Amino acid sequence: MPEKEFPGIDARTPNAARIYNYFLGGKDNFGVDRAAAEVVLAMAPEVRVAAMENRAFLVRAVEYLAGDADVRQFVDIGSGIPAARPVHEVAQAIEPGARVVYVDNDPVVLVHSRALLGGRRGTAVVAGDARAPEAILDAPALTRLLDLDQPVAVVLIAVLHFVSGSDEPAEIVRRLLDRLPSGSHVVITHLSDGGVPDDPRIERSRALYNGGLHFRSRKRIEALFDGLDLVDPGVVGVGQWRGTAGGGVNGGGASWWLGGVGRKP
Repeated sequence: MPEKEFPGIDARTPNAARIYNYFLGGKDNFGVDRAAAEVVLAMAPEVRVAAMENRAFLVRAVEYLAGDADVRQFVDIGSGIPAARPVHEVAQAIEPGARVVYVDNDPVVLVHSRALLGGRRGTAVVAGDARAPEAILDAPALTRLLDLDQPVAVVLIAVLHFVSGSDEPAEIVRRLLDRLPSGSHVVITHLSDGGVPDDPRIERSRALYNGGLHFRSRKRIEALFDGLDLVDPGVVGVGQWRGTAGGGVNGGGASWWLGGVGRKP
């Protein structure tokens, strides 16, 4: 049976967001995406576990923010295709009045997000690029839903490793939080070189994204939180942040995926 066609979505070309959706066990992908994902998994089978650990970290971080930190507003930048337990479901299960704005610059993601989230209470979908943080925070759909004079949690899950050094990812974080009040938070996960920058899997992964994937050292990832109060346990492997996972997916107790939550003092 041929793939169902959706307006504005190319079902013949693999798409990174739909491939990631497949890794997470989602159904918003096509045969061409699944084929591409299986090529990746044949080279690096740990990718699926890493994606799931990354998603589980997001859920735990949002639970902490909506619960212990008493945050009621979220901006999920680079949100991707909605997966199981998206930010608004997690937050609203704790605080029904929580509001979430989803932001992405991928037309495929925007089509899926608007179809799946349209009309959901306390949510909005905005077209935006992490490299233009002011435009995101000034978007009319965002300012209608959120009060930027009150604390906001900015979610940057698996986004900043697609930002080149010349675009200064740490500066992007600073510019976002400069616009937000004390008590705001940022949630970040980022691909790390795991202390082994010459690991051949890193170069294979970069090649799959035409060099647009940037593995950074732990020190550079920790620098993304400069000026913020790190929430315990700090910047750690995503499976270890208030979770129960052991060593990282690349073995040896290190992790390619580091994550943390910082609070603006």
